[in-house]
Amino acid sequence: MRLKIIAVGRLRSGPERELVETYCTRLQSGLAGLGPLSLTEIDDRKDARQVAHAFNESQAALAKGARRIALDETGQSLTTKALAERLAFWRDTGVSEAAFLIGGADGLGEEALKSADMVLSLGKLTWPHRLARAMIAEQLYRAASLLAGHPYHREG
Repeated sequence: MRLKIIAVGRLRSGPERELVETYCTRLQSGLAGLGPLSLTEIDDRKDARQVAHAFNESQAALAKGARRIALDETGQSLTTKALAERLAFWRDTGVSEAAFLIGGADGLGEEALKSADMVLSLGKLTWPHRLARAMIAEQLYRAASLLAGHPYHREG
């Protein structure tokens, strides 16, 4: 199952970009049937309507039946194991693509939250939207590692 991160804003070179690229590279081969992982960035220097249009176009380009997971502080918090199990279920039931949606400084719009298959929180703390990319990329790699029986993930 292909994995995508669709995010408003662009990462400049630096540690956040390096982390995202590291996990994209690690998932290139499709560990445990998850991957590759790609990042689509929406330029946030345009006006709000243009950003919304570009964001919607990116979602429309997803495969039919793709799962849309909106990252938002109001979403449900999952353990890594629960996230891995959800991804495995989708993979095993024929879902070909899962897209993780990250808004800009003001989050995602109401429409994106309502149309999502799942709203996921990275915890009760507020995280910079640029750092959220690295965090979800790492969690996707961790979930794939867990499913593959790789020792990267340790519980306990």
